[in-house]
Amino acid sequence: MMLSKKINRMKKLIVSLVLLAVTSGYSQELNLPVFTQYLADNPFVISPAYAGIGDNVRIRLNGLTQWVGIKDAPDNQSAYVDFRLLDRSGVGISVYNDKNGYTRQTGAKVSFAHHIILDYYSKQYMSFGISYNFNNFRIDTDEFDTDIEHPVLDPAITNDRYTANNNFDISALYRNKNFYLSFNANNVLKKNTNKFRGVEPDLLSNYQVYTGFTFRDAENNRIEYEPSVFYQYFASDKRSATDINFKYRRYNRYEDYYWIGVSYRMLNDQFPKPLSLGPMAGFMKSKIYFAYSYQVMFNDLGYYNSGTHVVTLGFDFLQALSSCPCTDSPVHD
Repeated sequence: MMLSKKINRMKKLIVSLVLLAVTSGYSQELNLPVFTQYLADNPFVISPAYAGIGDNVRIRLNGLTQWVGIKDAPDNQSAYVDFRLLDRSGVGISVYNDKNGYTRQTGAKVSFAHHIILDYYSKQYMSFGISYNFNNFRIDTDEFDTDIEHPVLDPAITNDRYTANNNFDISALYRNKNFYLSFNANNVLKKNTNKFRGVEPDLLSNYQVYTGFTFRDAENNRIEYEPSVFYQYFASDKRSATDINFKYRRYNRYEDYYWIGVSYRMLNDQFPKPLSLGPMAGFMKSKIYFAYSYQVMFNDLGYYNSGTHVVTLGFDFLQALSSCPCTDSPVHD
């Protein structure tokens, strides 16, 4: 009896993984996984409106390995660069490589942001950003696992499918002293589905709200606390998720710092049951940045993997102070 239950459970898991490898590849296209990369002192990951806020050219390299222990689980590498242009504008570039089951996608974004002062004395600023996105997506049939009884995994797919798409993101960011609130509309155009007609959705828009604030310790000016919330909504299937985050940051007199934190993610239709939960930590030393985060899943897949790992390596260089406070660094220095 126990053996029969285990076999049935394994069958359900296998079916779930097959569906995940195929359908998740379609739904994820142009919607790259966002876990804790944006919390590695780099909100430009989720909002082009942050481009150029800061005193340096900022580089962040991210490596994401999801569901370690499950074959063909999602794996992603990305690089982000942004810097100020003149006193009130910024530009940024990001590139990525993403693998999810039998799907592969690579792409790039070019972003521009402009920052304005709403009120100089109360430190209220408004920023607007736009990104042009280019994406290559294909199904890699060479890696399909087939045998004599099942020579083709899906008869509808007989060769590598490839498509290229262009799209845009738009965003707005409001800041009031140490409070911030950003809104992002990603992939605002419908995509070309000529090569996948009837298989995948052409509506890839997703909307994101990111808000939080930082405050100093009353007894130690070198300590900061930063609670934040990140909300995502996917238009194609009406899914939404919310991250609740908290970070502790401590500086030394040389403008270096370290931070620790925790991130809690939930699907909003399953509130308050967690989808994932995990710690994170990072440091800045002589303009070299490193961060690591770990998340454990609280669904059926959690029994078969050791969690999701995110590593960020960064460099800040070519420091140049701006004469406009609207581009002051979002991290105290």
